[in-house]
Amino acid sequence: MAVGLPQNSDSGAVMKSPSPSLRDRQRQETREQILRAVGRQLESGPLEDLSFADIAKDAGVGERTVYRYFPTKESLLGAFWAWMQNQAVAPPERPKGAAALPRIREAITAPRDARRPMRILLATDAWEPQVNGVVRTLTRVVKELKSMGHIVEVISPDLFKTFPLPTYPEIQLAIGCYEPVQERFKAFEPEAIHIATEGPIGLAARRICVEWKLPFTTSYHTRFPEYVSARLPLPLAAGYAYMKWFHKPSGRVMVATPTMRDELSTHGFRNISSWSRGVDTEVFHPRREGAPDVFEGLQRPVFLYVGRVAVEKNIEAFLGLDLPGTKAVVGPGPQLDELRAKYPQVVFTGPKSGEDLTAHYNCADVFVFPSLTDTFGLVLLESMACGTPVAAYPAPGPIDIIPNSGAGVLAHSPTEGLREACLEALRLDRRQVRAFAEKFSWRACAEDFVRNLQPYPEPEKTRFWRRLRRLARVRRRRPEAA
Repeated sequence: MAVGLPQNSDSGAVMKSPSPSLRDRQRQETREQILRAVGRQLESGPLEDLSFADIAKDAGVGERTVYRYFPTKESLLGAFWAWMQNQAVAPPERPKGAAALPRIREAITAPRDARRPMRILLATDAWEPQVNGVVRTLTRVVKELKSMGHIVEVISPDLFKTFPLPTYPEIQLAIGCYEPVQERFKAFEPEAIHIATEGPIGLAARRICVEWKLPFTTSYHTRFPEYVSARLPLPLAAGYAYMKWFHKPSGRVMVATPTMRDELSTHGFRNISSWSRGVDTEVFHPRREGAPDVFEGLQRPVFLYVGRVAVEKNIEAFLGLDLPGTKAVVGPGPQLDELRAKYPQVVFTGPKSGEDLTAHYNCADVFVFPSLTDTFGLVLLESMACGTPVAAYPAPGPIDIIPNSGAGVLAHSPTEGLREACLEALRLDRRQVRAFAEKFSWRACAEDFVRNLQPYPEPEKTRFWRRLRRLARVRRRRPEAA
């Protein structure tokens, strides 16, 4: 959602004005007064109590002025969200000598030969020991990139001091990462840069790329606006305003499915490219003869969910179904204790990994995926590789994978029909489910990733890092000379 300032349509008046820039500065100052007042109001009370009258009084302006700049509460919150993020990453002042940085062009075509080894920098706020689909995708792609001969530098939270994400302590956010990230850019001298997430590390990397005019790509792993809206009383428009701001300078925004590509296009995202996913069919495999049944003693059939136990995953849509047999939930998350108390008949195992996780997949009868907010759902392929069919809502990910696959069944709407899909999935041939999963590979996923990168040309690359090193040496000498 774009929020602009009031425009003066009287071009003649603008031409006669002796100092139009002064008026622009005044408008900008008034706008920031209002947004700062919003921040103070949110600190002192809940969002639902936010009123234009209180904001106007706090900002020292008339209530009509607030409405003129922000006609609706939704537009006000969207602008506040974007402004808050800008404040978090904006430098206090432009460093001396910054103008000397060369301006590398942003629109670069992808390399024709994806096999050419490159120095690739990956900036991500999601990394081990976090356990989720984003981390599994990134760690496996990095492994494949290295096996293809590329040199990969990962900038991740484990390199910094961190603090737990409010309402989700399992996720650690980096603190004070801008300058260290900048130094890693200089030391590594990447040929291609990919920013995988929109958190503090992603923001720092984005700022560096924009300031230095470095081409970079991003990926859209998480439906961030929907996640925020599920956890906090903020409108979707606020989240999308931030996400569009974050991804706008990216040369390519990589998404996993056609449905997600179409959805982002409707929200005004540009330069969207497909990036496939894969599954390790050796790690995730059907139950072997003689292997123990991890669900032995439980009433069959077993309907399984694997993933984060969090409100945005819509797990209660599964737990509340009237199904025969047993429901099982594998995974950690902030909602685990709450749901364990609310659904005592459900088996909650906590997190699983390695062969133990594979056994939970391949001993289940149906894998149930109730999420409406994922962009893909890597667990779908993991379950299918284990021969376990999937029942899901027709959301991005399932709607792109399941139809005509013989490996799963979709509910007839995003809110109805999941129970019928679960029961129908029981009748699917597990051998056909496994055969479908074998069509996906991590090597193909990594090759897609490389084709989507936007490395800058050899001559520009060499000149840029040489001049940056020279500029850094000059800066270090200046205090000594003084």
